[in-house]
Amino acid sequence: MSNLKKVNIVRRSLMRTLTKNIGSAGNSKGGKIDTTKIKKVLICRPNGRLGNMLLITPLVQEVSKTFPECKIDVFVKGMVAPIVFEKYTDIDKIIHLPKKPFKELIKYFKVWTLIKAQNYDLVINVDQNSSSGRLAAQFSSAKYKFFGDLPENVQLNFDDYNHIAKYPVYNFRYFLSQFGLEDKKEPVALIDLKLSQEEIANGKKIVNDIVDADKKTIAIFTYATGEKCYNPTWWEAFYTELKKEFPNDNILEVLPVENVSQINFQAPSFYSKDVREIGSVLANVDVFISADSGIMHLSSASKAPTLGLFSGANIKKYEPYGNGSKGLDTNILGVPDFIKEIKAILEK
Repeated sequence: MSNLKKVNIVRRSLMRTLTKNIGSAGNSKGGKIDTTKIKKVLICRPNGRLGNMLLITPLVQEVSKTFPECKIDVFVKGMVAPIVFEKYTDIDKIIHLPKKPFKELIKYFKVWTLIKAQNYDLVINVDQNSSSGRLAAQFSSAKYKFFGDLPENVQLNFDDYNHIAKYPVYNFRYFLSQFGLEDKKEPVALIDLKLSQEEIANGKKIVNDIVDADKKTIAIFTYATGEKCYNPTWWEAFYTELKKEFPNDNILEVLPVENVSQINFQAPSFYSKDVREIGSVLANVDVFISADSGIMHLSSASKAPTLGLFSGANIKKYEPYGNGSKGLDTNILGVPDFIKEIKAILEK
């Protein structure tokens, strides 16, 4: 581990310690919330990863549904958010926290000045462990502030509560219930890239130019970061079985930005650095298989039936959901199980 990484780990740990007691689930000025008077909302998720941006789209949809007259600003890191929220008409400003605040101090302080200057009615911190998110909520002048956590004596019992896209919505609903808004216990929205019909049509053309338009298409993404990445031997065995079990279907490999393939480019492939274009392609496949990754969440957000491969204990936190999607634990399941799940989706 480099010295810089060690410094960042120590820095994040120190910041969490310093900010963990900032705010509380009920730290607001009291009274009932009039939904018609919530005009300006700030959602704080200062993280730059594609998956994490996609995973807050259910909360964005929840806020828009609850406060239909409001405009939403999002406080993020990196440049992925404008791509993810391009079709979200309720999103007003995207406030970017610099990736390297100590090297961009002027930009860093401008962000906090901008947050302070806005007249927000409500501020929501998505991740209770985010130091920057808690600070932004505290620093704002909003009347209602939700810091992302629940009171110590409250435990919400939902079968899917541990999912990172869902528990912020459940927690937010509980917070609102303390201000007179009824929790209607509706299912949490799907993560959604909100692809346009034009984008989907373009994706269909791309797919049809690569594989046979008259056949169903099984798409695979063989890459992932760190320990989540299955090795070439694992993928070779899986790919061999896919060809054997689905001889009359297309198998399309979606390539990562690194342009590498764990099956040595044996299958027809698609490569792009355009997130929305990748999503438009995935919207036109019949099933998508991938290890836990940002592209797995992108597939789910594009409404493709998605099978996520998990080798760690975080399956309940990150597994894809909706449209027949599910997470598969590769510690207890094998290739025959994956084939069975693919067949179940294709036969619907």
